[in-house]
Amino acid sequence: MKKILNSVKIAQKELAKLSANERNELIFRIASKVRENCAKILAANAADLANASDLSSAMKDRLKLDEARLNGICAGLESIAGQKEVIGEIKKGWVAKSGIKINQIAVPIGVIAAIYEARPNVTLEIAALAIKSANGCVLKGGKEARLTNLAFMEALNSAFLPLGFCSVAFLDISRDEVLELLGMSEFIDMIVPRGGENLVRFVSENSRIPVLKHDKGLCHIYIDKAMELQKALNIAINAKCSRPAVCNAAETFLVHESVASKFLSAVYPLLKEYNVEIFGCPKTAKIIECKSASEQNYDTEYDDFKLNIKVVASIDEALAHIARYGSGHSEAIISEDYSACQRFLSEVDASCVFANASTRFNDGGEFGFGAEVGISTNRLHARGPVGVEGLTSYKYIIYGNGEVR
Repeated sequence: MKKILNSVKIAQKELAKLSANERNELIFRIASKVRENCAKILAANAADLANASDLSSAMKDRLKLDEARLNGICAGLESIAGQKEVIGEIKKGWVAKSGIKINQIAVPIGVIAAIYEARPNVTLEIAALAIKSANGCVLKGGKEARLTNLAFMEALNSAFLPLGFCSVAFLDISRDEVLELLGMSEFIDMIVPRGGENLVRFVSENSRIPVLKHDKGLCHIYIDKAMELQKALNIAINAKCSRPAVCNAAETFLVHESVASKFLSAVYPLLKEYNVEIFGCPKTAKIIECKSASEQNYDTEYDDFKLNIKVVASIDEALAHIARYGSGHSEAIISEDYSACQRFLSEVDASCVFANASTRFNDGGEFGFGAEVGISTNRLHARGPVGVEGLTSYKYIIYGNGEVR
């Protein structure tokens, strides 16, 4: 493993010497190789799905690829390549009182390691973002997508062949070896855990390397007393049911008591169409059929067709609930009251806070980044969907003319 990591560290220096156009061409070449190997990749994915009998239907959907999804991944890679260059960009510049000229310029972080689960598209997306930002990249995917990831890497490696080096490595390693990886700060500059709560906690507690934390997605939708019913229904069902296994899916609806009967009576049959299992507070149980919600329910990221519903007396109670149980990922208010929306946007502490839009928009592709290495719930360095710019640091370039201190 040390030999592999050292080779990536060396290759990163070579990658950084390439022009922006050469790095973009490399990403386009990867997309082309993936399309050329479509049949082989889909066969590998079918084998992964056949081995994934213990996964929920929602998680299987997260793992599954088809030709349309594969084309979507390739389009995302090409979108990354088409973005403006960030490396070498002068972020700001000034002349100090001594006369020296100071420029702050964007530079690569170095080597980034990503540990992730289930979603095989992450392999190519993180690799492309790393290449665009001139970073080396070490990938450790989940066992559920092992064959798919290896097929992706075969296509990626063939795209690197004309360069004579490869700045991306895939580690097919055990959990014990992951623990060893987390101590290799001499090779890796930043580590990104992208997966469930247990994975993120394991990495955060054991890493000697700075962690860009992609915490659990315990997201809430607050339906305010000033809601417009159809808008509220559309947003709520999209946030919960469009892809429940992803981190920006809603896990809890908080409903103002003055509209609880109206909203819950309307949303209940729509949730039942998706066979959503509902856990509700006592007030909810008086309106619709549900199981009793416990403290543990409110603190759980389901990644499945399961949902908590709580009736609240005010926006204050909704904000207090989110402050207690939210993971700092994505939170939304549905309201026609401008003041209520502005208060919610101002007071909620999360990477993305929405007014009258689905939490499902917390995504690098939807933000115009092409993809993301993860959705950071950190407060330092980068927050929210982390695209190319979030994978840069900076240094100061100083021009003088004989000045001494």
